Amino acid sequence: MRLGFNFVNGTKGSDTPLDELLTFSAQYGATDIVLQSYTGMGVGEKWAVVPGDERWDLKDLEALRKRVESHGLHLEALENVPSAFYDQIMLGGPKRDEQIENMIHTVRNIARAGIPIFGYNWMPSGVWRNAENSSHRAGTKVTAYDHSQHTDHELTHGREYSAEELWANLEYWIKIITPVAEEEGIRIGIHPADPPVDSVGGIPRLLNSFAGYKRLIEIVDSPSNAIEFCQGTFSEMADAEGEGIYDMIRYFGERKKILYVHFRNVSNGGEPFVEEFINTGHVDMVRALKIYKEVGFDGVLVNDHVPVTDGDSNWGHRGRAYANGYIQALLDVFDD
Repeated sequence: MRLGFNFVNGTKGSDTPLDELLTFSAQYGATDIVLQSYTGMGVGEKWAVVPGDERWDLKDLEALRKRVESHGLHLEALENVPSAFYDQIMLGGPKRDEQIENMIHTVRNIARAGIPIFGYNWMPSGVWRNAENSSHRAGTKVTAYDHSQHTDHELTHGREYSAEELWANLEYWIKIITPVAEEEGIRIGIHPADPPVDSVGGIPRLLNSFAGYKRLIEIVDSPSNAIEFCQGTFSEMADAEGEGIYDMIRYFGERKKILYVHFRNVSNGGEPFVEEFINTGHVDMVRALKIYKEVGFDGVLVNDHVPVTDGDSNWGHRGRAYANGYIQALLDVFDD
């Protein structure tokens, strides 16, 4: 297993320039990078790692990989494209087929640029959290989710959608994109619904359970139909309590479906929940890492969603250094 950092940093600018984040990652011992793009529901909430209004081109992706490599790092994966690239695919809109062609173009180019993994999500309305952070150890601020605060939220996409609709759209997409990924030699996988509730804002959250992910990987049996394994979000699932999260890691790990891991912790399975320090949540992280090793997972672990401590940057340099050190220590122990 290898140590990595992941971060959102796009063409629209950031509090910390990309090269500074790459230098930080290299200095703190990472070998690998996962670069994220994010598009929220607000007009200004758009960050993408390369330019493009509808799809990404090869020259930009190759330049990005070379930029990462110039810091002595390996670009393991790109995580997400702007939601506007494929929202019609998720929702079955009138531009679905046009978006599918553009996404095929993008996936082919990611592969041809020498980037081995593409992770994405099936959340048209994005990630949801409470408006205000919660307090944790000694006044640390952590993100949280309580579904009762969101049940009356307005519809994000004009109407209520059914789970059957979104499953049909997902199955249609997986059957098209998986052969493309196989042909190009790239592995692609989907991040779980965060938070993993049934529905919010009128949009069902399909991949919110162990059973949901079993259904996903059975759509097409292929190494290219896999999972962006956000352990934090899997740990938020109601069926992650007790032995649940460990069963999930073992099941998908034995089937070689785990592409890379967001190695983070949360207070409990089910909601409401808060995101905690890497070693204070309900998951025994030592036991989790032992299972990854037992099933032969040899990919990248990244920290994610770190608590905000006094004096830290917006990106969370202190929090990420803390989590990174914890992961590195565990890897050193298990490597021995």
